Amino acid sequence: MTDQALAAESDSRDTPDTPDIPGKPTSASRTTLSHIMTNSDTNLLGTVHGGVIMKLVDDAAGAVAGRHSGGPAVTASMDEMAFLEPVRVGDLVHVKAQVNWTGRTSMEVGVRVLAERWNESTPATQVGSAYLVFAAVDADGKPRPVPQVIPETERDERRNQEAQIRRTHRLARRRAIMELREKRAAEGLAD
Repeated sequence: MTDQALAAESDSRDTPDTPDIPGKPTSASRTTLSHIMTNSDTNLLGTVHGGVIMKLVDDAAGAVAGRHSGGPAVTASMDEMAFLEPVRVGDLVHVKAQVNWTGRTSMEVGVRVLAERWNESTPATQVGSAYLVFAAVDADGKPRPVPQVIPETERDERRNQEAQIRRTHRLARRRAIMELREKRAAEGLAD
């Protein structure tokens, strides 16, 4: 995790200098990006590269983060990217994203990836999911406040609570790594 990602993760709504920005409901920035997969997207096995799917995930999540924050937002971290099923040439991929949680300057965006055959009327199948943290930035690249997300449904509330758990885990993992590095440095052990 980079220093920028750590700063984004460490932000909290409890700081006294947080401006009074009206909250936004989850539906205000929720979006779906759809793309048909072609031969140029495939690997040697004939399935779509994971990196192609990851880019679509980042694009959709970035759009949601920008919509929610009302301006530029940068990817601070991506975790729990899960590939559940392969995606093939001719699949119509739908990437659905929404803000699950907000801090003072950062937000977690949850993403579901679905695929369906372009020429069939069968239901789409979930083929992946991911969680990304975005930091809202101003014109100088400095963090800027974001509106609090307002969950609208029980599902939104569950996603918000789960996002808080993931945030706690990310911060604890980062602290443990930093403590280990400090300990190794104090013992004179090189990285």
